[in-house]
Amino acid sequence: MAQPKQERAEQTRRALLHAAAEVFDEYGYAGASITRILRRAGVTAGALYFHFGSKEDLAKAVMNSQPETLVPLVAAGGLQRLIDLTLVWSWQLQRDPLLRAGVRLTNEQTSTEGPANADPYEKFRAIMTGYLEEAQEDGELQPGVDPAVVAEFVVAACTGMQMYSNVVSGRRDLPERTQQMWNLILPGIAVPSVITRAEATPARGAAMMP
Repeated sequence: MAQPKQERAEQTRRALLHAAAEVFDEYGYAGASITRILRRAGVTAGALYFHFGSKEDLAKAVMNSQPETLVPLVAAGGLQRLIDLTLVWSWQLQRDPLLRAGVRLTNEQTSTEGPANADPYEKFRAIMTGYLEEAQEDGELQPGVDPAVVAEFVVAACTGMQMYSNVVSGRRDLPERTQQMWNLILPGIAVPSVITRAEATPARGAAMMP
């Protein structure tokens, strides 16, 4: 009997997370009231506070869920795996409210009202560092390239790029901008044979969409 109860609890938690993401995406942290989130999720306040202690905790859970929307879609290895992660990200930002809300909340952290949480940046940096270390072990990187430094740069570049793209085109041109980013980065970090076979086209990212 315990398992169905656990399953229901997890379903409620996911419903709250996705409802909160939709509301945060639409209204931002300041405008996303608990009442709006409860109405969207169709659950009681008791259910919300059972899973999340506060609105801030809920916002942090949305922010920290960003990798879950991307990593399962990426299957390649080495440096291509990192490229694919950013390609999938460039498309998912246009269609996944959970990812989009996480990005919006992360960007809003300069506001005194928003939750301060560096975990989303650090999680992506750690994931990307792992991919780059794998590429380094496979001989795909140039001598002297530091995976941690490159990963941090890619996280920072993607952060600024999506903000710019959002203002210019509502992120519709983000896949093309992501390809341009790799056209600039690859010659500085990858060996020639990898540059030749690496693919960073928007079409590749679109093909990985669920």
